[in-house]
Amino acid sequence: MAKGKDIRITVILECTTCVRKGANKESTGISRYITKKNRHNTPNRLELRKFCRYCYKHTIHEEI
Repeated sequence: MAKGKDIRITVILECTTCVRKGANKESTGISRYITKKNRHNTPNRLELRKFCRYCYKHTIHEEI
């Protein structure tokens, strides 16, 4: 019944500090997480604090 609507979608979260450091080549990679969100409850871009294994600390990860 709800298969056609796809209310829950898969999103990729990317570390914001690693992306900024990418130009300086200080980090070895970019931290990414895969999660799901409800399209009706969260229509705008998702931002969560997750652990970045390249920065070695909790940073803000944004939806790409």
